[in-house]
Amino acid sequence: MPARVAPGDRARTKGLLGRDGIEGAMMLTPCGSVHTFRMRFPIDVAYLDRAFTVLAVTTMKPGRLGLPRLRARHVVEAEAGAMERWGVRPGVRLELKAASATAPETR
Repeated sequence: MPARVAPGDRARTKGLLGRDGIEGAMMLTPCGSVHTFRMRFPIDVAYLDRAFTVLAVTTMKPGRLGLPRLRARHVVEAEAGAMERWGVRPGVRLELKAASATAPETR
């Protein structure tokens, strides 16, 4: 799955707010909980521990406050339904790789 890492506090705080959708996913780090106030679409949220192992996955409608996950250190957000399509579920360990500047994006 192509994912962007929110670079810094301001981008992490904004997350997907103000967008009409997203291709791929956005990773918020460090992060242990999210909200969907002012969101325009439902999202899937995967909570990850320090080793990038998925602790929980949930779908959140706009206007909701997610419960903090005690062991969560990272959160991955995507459009609703994406996590299931990608096979992201509790116990799965995600691997991050830097995108090549010359390699085309695969979908």
